[in-house]
Amino acid sequence: MTNRLRPLLARYAAQLAAAGIEQAEAELEWIFEHVLGVDRLRLYLEGDDLLTDAAAAQADAIVQRRLTRHPLQFILGEAWFYGRKFSVSEAVMAPTPETELLVETAVRSVGSRGLAAPRVLDVGVGSGVIAVTLALELPACRVTAVDISAEALAVARQNAAAHGVRDRVDLRVSDFFSAVAADERFDLIVSNPPYIAEPDYAGLAPEVRADPKIAMTAGPEGLDAIRVLVQEAPAHLVPGGRLMFEIGHDQADKVAALTARDPRYRTFVLLRDLNDRDRVIILGGD
Repeated sequence: MTNRLRPLLARYAAQLAAAGIEQAEAELEWIFEHVLGVDRLRLYLEGDDLLTDAAAAQADAIVQRRLTRHPLQFILGEAWFYGRKFSVSEAVMAPTPETELLVETAVRSVGSRGLAAPRVLDVGVGSGVIAVTLALELPACRVTAVDISAEALAVARQNAAAHGVRDRVDLRVSDFFSAVAADERFDLIVSNPPYIAEPDYAGLAPEVRADPKIAMTAGPEGLDAIRVLVQEAPAHLVPGGRLMFEIGHDQADKVAALTARDPRYRTFVLLRDLNDRDRVIILGGD
């Protein structure tokens, strides 16, 4: 970079950091990649030459809005997940890197079972990042994806089409399993359910509170949605099927207590994320 772009990045990085934004430099790279329509390599090789006055003004407008702590994903209308770009809006939760553990584990689980045409159910599809990524990583699978929000399903539909898997992702408006037929069975049920306790909501970072509250909070302990999953999922699993979902960092023992009282579950596996926090639970009937 020459002298035109570097001072902008330094000034904006200082402003974002002062506003409490931890990944200021990474976010600025993303902003300028978005504005200039380049990848990171081209940004560093050609960014200074490509930066017009109009592009600089656009970047400045994005930075000024980000300083209000509005999520960058919603400002740009895009988010990265599992190495791919997805469309997002304020009707959905912005995907987080931690959820990639759920997808990675799901892919590995299905692959290890050697299923010819696996069937997956994604409960609470949101933007569709889980459902679409599974369809891409498991080309033989078919995904049924449900959400109570029609607005969220519209975003998921857009992402499924953009990534060329719309024909293998069946999107339905559904409150948990309400739109899943009684005789439908799946090899894997996955979910990133609401799991934040209602009393904890007010203390969340502004970026987190920008996500739809319905997709985040789940009663006084954050367990209301998980209870429904644990109770209703077995009726929709094939023999040997798995239920896999995210939890809050302090919920593993409470979820273990729920499943210990349910004879339909015989296996309980807890996975930690890269920050060494409890993140994913896998339940099985065998």
